[in-house]
Amino acid sequence: MLENIRIVLVGTSHSGNIGSAARAMKTMGLSQLVLAAPRTEVDGHSMALAAGASDVLKNMVVTEDLPSAIADCSLVIGTSARSRTLSWPMLDAREAGTKLAQEGQKGPVALVFGRENHGLNNEELQMCHYHVCIPANPEYSSLNLAQAVQLLSYETRMAHLAMQQAPTEADDTEYPNAEQMASFYGHLERVLLKTGFIIQAHPGQIMNKLRRLFNRARPEQQELNILRGILTSIERPSPRNQADDEANR
Repeated sequence: MLENIRIVLVGTSHSGNIGSAARAMKTMGLSQLVLAAPRTEVDGHSMALAAGASDVLKNMVVTEDLPSAIADCSLVIGTSARSRTLSWPMLDAREAGTKLAQEGQKGPVALVFGRENHGLNNEELQMCHYHVCIPANPEYSSLNLAQAVQLLSYETRMAHLAMQQAPTEADDTEYPNAEQMASFYGHLERVLLKTGFIIQAHPGQIMNKLRRLFNRARPEQQELNILRGILTSIERPSPRNQADDEANR
């Protein structure tokens, strides 16, 4: 189960944080580390701060962007230290750990951390099903990257241990992965542009709000197939319209 839980660091700029994050992960039994568009490389400082977790660093994966890092994940939780203009489904640290442990039984899931100086941007946060915020002291909320990884990895491990002590039947619901959802959003936007529901020059917040809607609803794989079928039927000319076009020629 824990092998399916992926820690994704986006745009990391300090090599020591990568090593410290690897150490935090290994102490909690996590081993899958992905660097998305890192701004630094693993070096001797990383290895030193990993303190025995060099195997996590040696086996880590580097991707060019966040979509590549989470493409095969059916659940993506992004860390956010502040509220956004467009609110998103929120979890506390314990709820996030529970969801990761539960859905990690079925396949890859991801916990995403942003840049040291400003976290994840809005576009990246919209790729996540949920946001998790650590309720640090508002008068001094200086929580560094590795500390955040440690805290959320701990909650995930505690949820995992609780499930081992009181095993329950795994939910066999099949959810689409991030790549499939991104394809759906692209399809949806094309259809809405074609029908004139949104205007490319002035799209507004429609697509962002629709992303929030579907991420909150979390359609199952079969439900997503139905939605894609509906969009395809809208794109396909109806027999009546075809007949009208032929009559007008």
